[in-house]
Amino acid sequence: MQLTFSGQAARQAVSGDNGEYSFTNLPSGPFQLTITAPGFDAKVFSGVLDPGQAFLVPEIALKIAAATTDVRVGGSTVEIAEEQIKQQEKQRVLGIAPNFYVSYIPDAAPLNTRQKFELAWKSSIDPMTFLGVGILAGFEQAANDFSGYGQGAQGYAKRFGAGYADTFIGTFVGSAIFPALFKQDPRYFYQGTGTTKSRLVHALSNAVIRKGDNGQWQPDYSGILGSFVASGISYIYYPPSDRGGGLLVENSLISIGGGAVAGVFQEFVFRKITTHANANSASGP
Repeated sequence: MQLTFSGQAARQAVSGDNGEYSFTNLPSGPFQLTITAPGFDAKVFSGVLDPGQAFLVPEIALKIAAATTDVRVGGSTVEIAEEQIKQQEKQRVLGIAPNFYVSYIPDAAPLNTRQKFELAWKSSIDPMTFLGVGILAGFEQAANDFSGYGQGAQGYAKRFGAGYADTFIGTFVGSAIFPALFKQDPRYFYQGTGTTKSRLVHALSNAVIRKGDNGQWQPDYSGILGSFVASGISYIYYPPSDRGGGLLVENSLISIGGGAVAGVFQEFVFRKITTHANANSASGP
């Protein structure tokens, strides 16, 4: 307990086992006695001590302090990431084209290896992925690209197969296998705020910089190496006349450049026309 007199330094004492205590050689005048004990509310008693008076303080009972309980609502990092990617898998441009690989939460929980592979698988088998590959194969056939495949239904089937193989292998190598090895996040992280210049730099750098699972930005080993590896694998199924170092470099650079262009669209266009984007977003236009 603590005893204070106006203009005097506070004096403290500890009660005995029976709760009794005493202060001696006190000055006269108004005083304030504060009684405290662990687990109890403090009690303040005020009085006036006359010269030479022995003041007996009345019995004081302390109330038990109200308990305070902190409850933290949440889950493990893996559980939080699972909920976030479930929302991402609802994101579609114009409600049609999958837009799974963008996070509108700047500090989204990192994905574990299983989640990276699951996201790659769902993106690869989405019906719109097959449709997009089919349309591209049609344009290639009309322009007679990769002429070694020939024309007709057989030529179209070969172009479709090669195009889907490019998509499937590129997605798994660049967005699952290497991100798991290098501990990097395969998603685009929407900025949404700041100047147009800063957002543009953020979008374009998406082709060569990637967020690590530790939350730090780092060189995009996964995407760049993934582009070259996927292009190298394509040698297996492209016509011999279209193989060579030129094809490897061309496809790799196209993939890297495509990442930069995709970043610009993600930053300035797609959010406005992507369904369910607002349910999984930070503030921003």
